[in-house]
Amino acid sequence: MLALGIDPGTAICGYGLVELDGSRLRAITYGAIQTSPSYKLEDRLAIIFDGISRLIQQYKPDIAGVEQLFFNKNVTTAMAVGQARGVILLAIAQHNVQLSEFTPLQVKQSVVGYGKATKEQVIYMTQRLLNLPDKPHPDDVADALAIAICTTHSNHMSSRWGIKQ
Repeated sequence: MLALGIDPGTAICGYGLVELDGSRLRAITYGAIQTSPSYKLEDRLAIIFDGISRLIQQYKPDIAGVEQLFFNKNVTTAMAVGQARGVILLAIAQHNVQLSEFTPLQVKQSVVGYGKATKEQVIYMTQRLLNLPDKPHPDDVADALAIAICTTHSNHMSSRWGIKQ
């Protein structure tokens, strides 16, 4: 199974493709779609949409996992991330890829085993689970890989128990 994990953002949209083969996890590719703050918002959203669409067309993931919007204090940032999530979900839907959405707590629980794990713990476990030579960076890329890991775990368990997602 090939899972695409996405950490939505307008400046940096992290992505990671992780393959689950038996019980072995392997990173296929990972990185970030970056946009300049000097671009108009609609152009930034188009870049994100096109980038996600190209990834889906090239790698043909079986499932995509996207982090749910975590609303903190900055309303402006939350709105922009919500708009980025919208174009990401549209790209996934247009390519008929199964979608799973996870909270940050669910991702941390899946990767570290503790829902209130620190960012450093998530990065460490992501690096170890995928046998990566270096820490994935920026943090958005590490988060996307963690989301992909969570997606594979969730889908694998659902399949074993006969649960439709």
